[in-house]
Amino acid sequence: MSADDMNDDENWTGGFYELCLVLGAADDDNVDRALRSLWRAVGVQGCHVRRADGSGFAAVELGVAALHARGHLRGTLTLPSGARVVCGGFLSRYGGLDTLELYLPLGALARVDRRIGGYPFDESSGVESLTWRSTLDRWLADVAIAVNGEVPFHRAYIGFEVDEDRDINGDQRYAAVLMPRADGLEYHPANT
Repeated sequence: MSADDMNDDENWTGGFYELCLVLGAADDDNVDRALRSLWRAVGVQGCHVRRADGSGFAAVELGVAALHARGHLRGTLTLPSGARVVCGGFLSRYGGLDTLELYLPLGALARVDRRIGGYPFDESSGVESLTWRSTLDRWLADVAIAVNGEVPFHRAYIGFEVDEDRDINGDQRYAAVLMPRADGLEYHPANT
């Protein structure tokens, strides 16, 4: 049982911990640049898609064309702890707005950090989960800052299956938020 085995279905369970980059108006060239920058900044190795017959994964060329053709792109990356896990990315395009998402499946994350447990559905999923989330959030924020240096975006969210309306408004933030300012991005960590 390895957290970086793309063929182990257990790695893909439990929902997704995400970095969501709100890029702005729908623009395939912008998405392509942001995707390549994101993959590079976070150190994703490989670019794979699930085979149509469900028999594993096939390597594809990283780019917006693969996102449009197959939906989810997958690879592996090394966390700040040194552990390797599976990861994926996809594009949401709603109402003419592009959001590029990098996700870390909780099934894989829980294999490399016991503190994650049954997050976000167990008794230790409240404020105490910030003990592991804050490090992961800060790392993903640094990735977002690196991407923004190459491909500026409107804002970014970090957290479990982030819903910006529910998770970032007000003083109680379930998700971390990065907002642009004149001097760069302003980071607001999750606090609940």
